[in-house]
Amino acid sequence: MADSSTILLVDDEEAVRKVLTFPLERDGYTVVQAGDGEEALRRFDDGHIDLVVLDIMLPRVDGLEVCRRLRASSQVPIIMLTARDDELDKVVGLELGADDYITKPFSIREFRSRVRALLRRARTARAAADADERIENGDLVVDVGRRTVERGGEQVQLTYVEFELLRALAATPGRVFSRRMLLEALWGSSDFRDPRTIDVHVRHLREKLESDSSNPEYILTVRGVGYRFRDP
Repeated sequence: MADSSTILLVDDEEAVRKVLTFPLERDGYTVVQAGDGEEALRRFDDGHIDLVVLDIMLPRVDGLEVCRRLRASSQVPIIMLTARDDELDKVVGLELGADDYITKPFSIREFRSRVRALLRRARTARAAADADERIENGDLVVDVGRRTVERGGEQVQLTYVEFELLRALAATPGRVFSRRMLLEALWGSSDFRDPRTIDVHVRHLREKLESDSSNPEYILTVRGVGYRFRDP
């Protein structure tokens, strides 16, 4: 199904950009290309971007720094590409605010699936902007329509996926979610996804929400299963 979304594709290898641009344009997306980090930041500022596909290893400004700068001013969904199966790169990228990552080499089918999933979730979030749903638990308030989170009257800045993860957990306090259930709640599918990705997002979410992330009050671990949000 055709999609009019605009995707910023950032990779220093022209051959990679060409290979990835073809299936995206075939799916109806508009693709804006950049070959280094500085160009990526300029391209992002030049017009509306719905999703960023961002290689970690870039000249001039690396992908992690680009991610950090984008996240400082925007909640645009970001998929990071890494050329090696380096857990540190993945964790750092996610903690800087990336929403997903793919390790090269990857199949075009997987790539298209990841892109469609994040764009679909972003559209769902925009469609919910008029919702009048508020989730309150203790001093934590999640305003679903405005996509804001406050704790003790102070606003907490969350990434797109962090907000969706918190919303999924907080909407049904006490319910235990496996990692696979959370993957499906966030992206509609757990295909091609490492369940440990959820652990990274939970850790980052705890660092933002909890007074002591090592002794959480809100997002609780259920050993051998997954996570649950505290009872009201």
